[in-house]
Amino acid sequence: MNHQENLTAYLQSFVNELVRNGIKNAVISPGSRSTPIALLMAEHSQMNVHVHVDERSAAFFALGMAKALKEPTVLVCTSGTAAANYFPAIVEAKISRIPLIVLTADRPHELRDVGAPQAIDQVNLYGNQVKWFMEMSPPDAAPEMLRYVKTVSSRAVASAMKEPKGPVHLNMPFREPLIPDFDHIEKYENESRHVEIINGTLTVADEYIKGLAQRLEGMRKGIIVCGEIDNENFSAAILDLAKELNFPILADPLSQLRSIDDPDNLIVDTYDVFLRNDAVKQALAPEVIIRFGSMPVSKPLTLYMKQSEALQIVVDGGAGFRDPNQLTAEMVYCDETLFCRKLAEYAKKNKHNDGKLWKDINEKTKQALSQVANISELSEAKLFHLLAELLPDNSVLFVGNSMPIRDLDTFFHKQRKNISIYANRGANGIDGTVSTALGVGAAKQQPLYLVLGDLTFFHDMNGLIAAKQYNVPITIILINNNGGGIFSFLPQAQHPKHFELLFGTPLDIHFEHIIRMYGGKYHAVEDWDHLKSLCASGEEFGIRLFEIKTNRDENLKEHRQIMTNVSQEIQHFLRDDKK
Repeated sequence: MNHQENLTAYLQSFVNELVRNGIKNAVISPGSRSTPIALLMAEHSQMNVHVHVDERSAAFFALGMAKALKEPTVLVCTSGTAAANYFPAIVEAKISRIPLIVLTADRPHELRDVGAPQAIDQVNLYGNQVKWFMEMSPPDAAPEMLRYVKTVSSRAVASAMKEPKGPVHLNMPFREPLIPDFDHIEKYENESRHVEIINGTLTVADEYIKGLAQRLEGMRKGIIVCGEIDNENFSAAILDLAKELNFPILADPLSQLRSIDDPDNLIVDTYDVFLRNDAVKQALAPEVIIRFGSMPVSKPLTLYMKQSEALQIVVDGGAGFRDPNQLTAEMVYCDETLFCRKLAEYAKKNKHNDGKLWKDINEKTKQALSQVANISELSEAKLFHLLAELLPDNSVLFVGNSMPIRDLDTFFHKQRKNISIYANRGANGIDGTVSTALGVGAAKQQPLYLVLGDLTFFHDMNGLIAAKQYNVPITIILINNNGGGIFSFLPQAQHPKHFELLFGTPLDIHFEHIIRMYGGKYHAVEDWDHLKSLCASGEEFGIRLFEIKTNRDENLKEHRQIMTNVSQEIQHFLRDDKK
């Protein structure tokens, strides 16, 4: 066979095997060396191809698609620094357990380390940030090589989907010429032999579950903590378990538990506020904490668990070790939904633990926080308090890191609008937020809202091109406090000499021009009635940006005053409760 036949047979077999293993979406960054794999993916009738010019944004867009679809997205780029620009999203994917298949085209071996253009060392480029790496052989159509390339393709999908899910990296060297033989692709379309790899589900012995159920029977105070978790049917299973145990559920906003029907009032959603109070923490000291998912957003909750002397049990279907406090007594490697169902089966109604005090304090805190609605000027706290009212049913809410995700945790409570909430909480970075949100929006095809700060938006303005190219409607609520608002809450703020230079970092950007550059519509929010009318308009448009200007210093004062007022209300409640 000649070079073109080798190239076509090898890569078409690879792409066919991806499709047979359920891969539907590829995000391609344009480049020369990746030409053959890009062309064959674009030509395949069952592959949806998205082209994103900026590699960093492309990777986060793919991350968002994979996050929403719960299946791998393929990333393709040319050789050189293009591959390096994928790195931030790969880091996020690894920690957040998002499946990606990263294909980096490369120079053939004879053009490496000899001064050839656009050639860097791409072998193990991402190090431990990927689950699996393979330096692939140059294309070859020999029967054993076609079996090899199919096997690698199947292994890539299986490795990305094996718990804990995550990114895999295949480095693919190609020699020129780079154009496949389109006239003979059909020869490789209907090959009967393919490779299927089946991933199983982690479970534990019934003896452990029975023993745990017996131990929990005698405990008077227990709680369940749920962080971000991606597990089908988990919401129903955890509610059933909590009802059997009579344990309240402290539900992180990314757990998706704040958007489900909760007839028994088991969900606690204001803990980020009342666990700042020492008297409350003492009154609510548990004997056992059962935790699911990633670490919660709330720092007060994390400190509460760190200071607790309770038996702490973490259930992890990905067999990791997500416990920075290192206080876990029992790390249970079991599928979370399966664990809940098994334990609920053996657990008896715990009449000693009804969680009433948790529920009462939660409701009292919610009442106190509702005073935020009386704030007349534009306010970051009130914005998140109003979000449930502003957003339509069955919408998608993506939230930026730093202050927005924290304010969401504090002020966005239970609602019945079935709002799906997403954020990049693996590495907690602010890069790639716009692109990830658009990737989620492209996959979900539901009303998409993005709430983020001005620095986060600045980091990924390039990502807006995806909304324009692929007609992904997005409403961006931009909180512009002209800098890094979260640093005002940190010890650095006590040293004002260099604070603005190093931490405040005001940008003084007129975002209106940026939005119009991408063909979007810009609105400077004048007051709360204006924002409500904008959100209620339901205008069908590609990009809408609602800019809310706030003041960092005033925001700090407002947050502290709110917390002081709520703490006083809770103190009064606790004193009255003891009488």
